[in-house]
Amino acid sequence: MRRLRRHGGGGSGGAGAHPSPVAARKPEKFIHSHRRQGPPECPGPGSSQREKMPGGSVWVLVLALALPSTGQQHLQEAERIMSTTPVIDGHNDLPWQLLRKFYNQLRLPAANLTLLNDTHTNIPKLRQGHVGGQFWSVYVPCETQNKDAVRRTLEQMDVVQRMCDLYPETFLCVTDSSGIREAFRTGKVASLIGVEGGHSIDSSLGVLRTLYRLGARYMTLTHSCNTPWADNWLVDTNDEEPVHHGLSPFGKMVVEEMNRLGMMVDLAHVSVDTMKMVLNISKAPVIFSHSSAYSLCQHRRNVPDDVLQLVASTGSLVMVNFYNAYVTCSEKAQLSDVADHMDYVKKVAGAQAVGFGGDYDGVSGVPTGLEDVSKYPMLVAELLARNWTEQEVKGALAENLLRVLSRVEEVKRSLQGTAPLETPIAFEELERSCRTSYGYSNGAGTARAPPAALAPPLALALLLALLS
Repeated sequence: MRRLRRHGGGGSGGAGAHPSPVAARKPEKFIHSHRRQGPPECPGPGSSQREKMPGGSVWVLVLALALPSTGQQHLQEAERIMSTTPVIDGHNDLPWQLLRKFYNQLRLPAANLTLLNDTHTNIPKLRQGHVGGQFWSVYVPCETQNKDAVRRTLEQMDVVQRMCDLYPETFLCVTDSSGIREAFRTGKVASLIGVEGGHSIDSSLGVLRTLYRLGARYMTLTHSCNTPWADNWLVDTNDEEPVHHGLSPFGKMVVEEMNRLGMMVDLAHVSVDTMKMVLNISKAPVIFSHSSAYSLCQHRRNVPDDVLQLVASTGSLVMVNFYNAYVTCSEKAQLSDVADHMDYVKKVAGAQAVGFGGDYDGVSGVPTGLEDVSKYPMLVAELLARNWTEQEVKGALAENLLRVLSRVEEVKRSLQGTAPLETPIAFEELERSCRTSYGYSNGAGTARAPPAALAPPLALALLLALLS
């Protein structure tokens, strides 16, 4: 089992930190035990009747009474803007919590998403936060790589689909920009799937295509581990050595196939070399679904200035993360610190490059003022107080993401008629203890040199063939 690495002081203690109410977070982000436990004992059968969501006007009044008059005006303006342009958040790990706590058994009384109260996310909080679109992460840990990553990923995709089936009045599963706008019109949360980690495709272009057909609309090229074809952010620290210095030839094929499919490339979690290589070869703009600005917090999960300049030149998007360790590089953070990152991305890459990527339910400490998904209006009010225009705020909330997704869809249409890429990764590049080699004996695979032991016999055979 892989050693858990510490994230630049990111923890959950202290007076400005808001630790998650749940017992554990995603392994690469939480500092305690890496070992996964089975689901907790669930209570007996009970009513799963859904409560009516609290009215937005009541929530506005409660928040406004706690603010000085100027703050009240900014909050009221935020609520007005978000009533027509709700936030699309790039990354939420509620599906991981549903696996951890309930083994994805959504009909258990304790798993009722209207009553769930020990997570950052539930239905009333989503309503209060004016969340109109959410990319749900179908994260599975790095320890599943070369084991059951594909099966685990499919199960997490299934739980997102079943959320939409079980709560059709709240969630609408969609797969494109027009679907998001339709959800906005009907007052539902547009629910999209983001695959968090290239290990989820097990180095298979066929699996990548299948996940797309099942609804995945972005893939993070790595999590906090290398894949056989891409380097993760830890190679920029003293913890790991670079393997590919960005992408391998097969990794470039993965990006090319994602462009052809119309799947957004997500560069959160990857190394700087990987960021730069992808931004230079991708035919479509890319996203950082949950990353912040490196110049404000020197954590290698964040985006450095030279990459932000590439983000600007390619029309790409940085959806700012709320995790304390990525915001202040410490255990404590405030809402204003997150706004500082949004200001900084705006300054370097432009207002069109800013989005929201809260990382709720996947991290162990969030800032004071951003304790859960109900708090987005408070952050928007802070941006308005910093003289962001209404157009800039609407861009960060939703329009920037919709622009990127629409452009990805345009690139897909431009590549219609382009054949799927079929060349598999070289078998030698895979960890092979638990896999078969069907097909590889027929010469399939990316170009590679023969094993050293076979080289002399092959050379002799070739020479004899030429002389005969």
